[in-house]
Amino acid sequence: MKILLYTLIFLFGTIIGSFLNVVIHRVPKKESIVYPPSHCPSCGHELNAVDLIPILSYILLKGRCRYCGEKISIRYPIVELLTGIVFLIIYYKFGLDFKAFSYMFLASILIAVSFIDIEHRIVPNKIILVGFIGGIIFRVLMYNYGFIDYIMGLVLGGGILLLISLISGGEMGGGDIKLMALIGFFIGWKLTILVLFLSVIIGALGGVILVALKIKGRKDYIPFAPYISIAWLISILYGYEMLNYYIKFIRG
Repeated sequence: MKILLYTLIFLFGTIIGSFLNVVIHRVPKKESIVYPPSHCPSCGHELNAVDLIPILSYILLKGRCRYCGEKISIRYPIVELLTGIVFLIIYYKFGLDFKAFSYMFLASILIAVSFIDIEHRIVPNKIILVGFIGGIIFRVLMYNYGFIDYIMGLVLGGGILLLISLISGGEMGGGDIKLMALIGFFIGWKLTILVLFLSVIIGALGGVILVALKIKGRKDYIPFAPYISIAWLISILYGYEMLNYYIKFIRG
């Protein structure tokens, strides 16, 4: 029974990932995510159901459009697979409750934003707004978790990055500030502090590696949203254990 449930959660994640690919492709272009229906970006041919099976369609079609033969971006199966895996990890850690669903929702937002930031160097306000609407709904559904903690997380997450942006003369993008505020609203102020710390560490290491491999130059734009997203995932999975270990360490 557990194996069946794990499989269903993974498949659900890949389906959401397929939808996120539409968001990633269309939102930066200010196109509707509803109309027209899914189509090949090269030839414009409307895709059939058999062309839209997450991961499997890409494999069966050998990464090419069935109608024009143009290559399909590897990003499509990567997003689908990544979303399925992240949903599976969240389910394994938290089970199936409002908290798990809120994290799956936020994970979807973060995956979409991360890939858009990588490809287009922006964090779209529309996606952040949808995230906050979802956050308010989950805060109402999860009223027993309290509210002040999460407002503090919002203010702390966005406030610290805003302060860094002001001090650095705008080096920190406004999209990252709003994204961190959104994360704080979902996880509360304690884990928000950890996400901020980890994202800086992971971002610095990632930047050094990219420059060392000559993928990026020293002055090139390096998207920060993916590093924030990785820090968020680590924090919700192991955050309280890490914070408790740190407190024990400083107390000796």
